[in-house]
Amino acid sequence: MILFFGNRPGKKETKVLTNVNCPHCNQTGTLTAVVQPNYAHLFWIPIFTINNIRYAECSHCKKVYHKEEFTLEMERALSA
Repeated sequence: MILFFGNRPGKKETKVLTNVNCPHCNQTGTLTAVVQPNYAHLFWIPIFTINNIRYAECSHCKKVYHKEEFTLEMERALSA
């Protein structure tokens, strides 16, 4: 019997962080956060989440912040 087991990315969710300043250029409302889960699957059916990829990008200066670089202000805006 052949089992097809692997991982694949889920659907990206984007959210504009409206009242958050970019730490690099100090512009307000230019950050867009992206959250994308990675799933383990069996026969292309998602079984459980392996991890979540999170990052934010400033549309003004194009700086990308990975989840380790998020400020407290970014974390609060994402959870709201």
